[in-house]
Amino acid sequence: MKSDEALKHDIEQELLWDSAIDARNINVTVHGRVVTLEGSVSSYPQKLAVQKAAQRVADSRAVVLELVVRPPSPSKHTDEELAAAVMSTLKWQEGVPENAIQVVVDHGCVTLSGEVNHGYQRQTAETVVSRMRDVVGLSNQITVRGAEVATDIRTQIGHALARRAQRESARVNVNVHDGVVRLTGTVDSLAEKRAACGVAWAAKGVRWVVDELSVA
Repeated sequence: MKSDEALKHDIEQELLWDSAIDARNINVTVHGRVVTLEGSVSSYPQKLAVQKAAQRVADSRAVVLELVVRPPSPSKHTDEELAAAVMSTLKWQEGVPENAIQVVVDHGCVTLSGEVNHGYQRQTAETVVSRMRDVVGLSNQITVRGAEVATDIRTQIGHALARRAQRESARVNVNVHDGVVRLTGTVDSLAEKRAACGVAWAAKGVRWVVDELSVA
């Protein structure tokens, strides 16, 4: 297991290595293997890239983002233009039901609302919008209609971890009630944690996923 100092060094190197990230204004601190990233980035997609880079580094228990999005220059597009672009992008996105999602934009901060049939549709909409230019913040308030939930979610999670060349953890506990999946237990890495949550969101009938997994 890495020391806090070694983990800090590895994360700083990962941020410098990733060509999608400008790490000059990012400060990394680590206490008890909990990583805190402070400072500023130039876009929301870059903020997400920083988060993913930190999570790729082994031995961290959690990542705390305290990053502010500060675009290098004022946006050339109005909120109305950004809202129109978001709606157009969602309209043409495979897997996202047409006209099911409402969009509100306030100074580059996008709020998504509405109702969809499956959890993966909610996550797809968030992923697509988070990569768009001029988005400085994103709030996903989309709800998922209740439906019959697959009974083999625990098995699906185990298979997904195995496909990702990660250990199938017997310590992940899955509880399902009224379309809400609660994940508890312990995993070996943040990558396993994200994989388990991703599979839960993709399962049929899931309306919400409560992540209470701890990293060993």
